[in-house]
Amino acid sequence: MSARRDGHVRIGHVGLGPWGRNVARNFDELAGLAWVCDSRADRLDDARGRYPAARFTERLDDLLEDDALDAVVVATDVPTHYPLAKQVLEARKHVFVEKPPAMRGAEIDELNALASERDLVLMPGHLLLYHPGVRKLKELVDGGELGEVLCVYGNRQNLGVVRSHENALWSLGVHDLSVVLHLLEEEPEEAVALGRAFLQPGVEDVVFCYLRFPSGKIAHMHLSWLDPHKMRKITVVGREKMAVFDDMELDRKVTVYDKSPEEPEVGSTYGEWRTRTGDIFSPKIASDEPLRLECAAFLDLVVGKGDRRKVAEDGARVVRVLERLTASLDGR
Repeated sequence: MSARRDGHVRIGHVGLGPWGRNVARNFDELAGLAWVCDSRADRLDDARGRYPAARFTERLDDLLEDDALDAVVVATDVPTHYPLAKQVLEARKHVFVEKPPAMRGAEIDELNALASERDLVLMPGHLLLYHPGVRKLKELVDGGELGEVLCVYGNRQNLGVVRSHENALWSLGVHDLSVVLHLLEEEPEEAVALGRAFLQPGVEDVVFCYLRFPSGKIAHMHLSWLDPHKMRKITVVGREKMAVFDDMELDRKVTVYDKSPEEPEVGSTYGEWRTRTGDIFSPKIASDEPLRLECAAFLDLVVGKGDRRKVAEDGARVVRVLERLTASLDGR
C-alpha cells in the first residue's frame, strides 16, 4: 500500500492515552506530526522528546486555526469522538477518528454529511479491516473459496480491563462487528443483543449478539470481560469450506478447513447427512503492523487515493448496527 511519506501531508494528533500514543507514533513515522494536542500537560511533556519537530498544545483550536494543517487524528475517549470530529470537519480538515466515531446514528450521519459536503476524508479507526489476516479472510469470501457463506461468528473475550464509560458491546463488539459487516457487505435486518452488568451497574460486561441478514446469512458475537481465556477469533462457515482468523496465533493467523456437510446419497438406507473432511491449511499471512497499514490508508485517502465515501459509509453502518444492538440490550 502506498502513501505519501514525505511530510507534505501535515498531520495534527489529538489524544496521548495508551492507544493514542501508538497511533501518534505511526503517523509521525509515516508523515511527521506537525501538532500534538492533549488536555493533560504531563502527557505533552512526556511526548516532547519523541516529536521534536511538532508543536504542542492543550487547545484543539490551535490545530483548527492552522491553515496549513491538512488533517487531524482524534484518538481520545469514546464519548468525545463525535464532538471533536465535528469540529475538525467544520474547520475543513480531514479527520481520522478512533472507533467508534459516534455513538448514535444521527451523529454519524451528521459527520458523513459534513465530510461529503466539503469533500473531506472521514475515516473511522476500524483497525481489524487492515489486518493482513482479515484481508485474507475477505479474499477467501469474495473469491468463492469457501462456497456460499452461511454464518460468521466472533469470540472476543478476556479477563481484562473493565471500562466504565463503555460496555463490552461498544468496547469489544465494535471490532468484530466491523469485520462481520465488511465480510458480508450487508446491513442486518434483525439485530438482537442480550447481556448483563455483573461488575458495574449499567455497564454490561458480558454480551451476546445475533444478526440476521437479508440474504439469509447470520452472525453471532460473544463479547466478555469475564472469561478465563483471551480469545480474538472470527469463524466463517461456508457450504464448501470453513475459515478461522485467530489473532492470538503467532504463525497461523488464518486456517482454512476443507470440511462441509454433504447430502445423503440417493437410495441411502437412513438418509443421513455425511461430513466431508479434506485438507487443513494455513496460507502465509504478511506480518505488517495493522495500525501502520491503517494509518497509511488514511494518508492515501487524503491525497486522493481510494474511495473516501465507502470508508465513511462503512463506518456509519457499524454505528447504526451498534445503536440497534444497544436498543435491544436495553430492552427497547
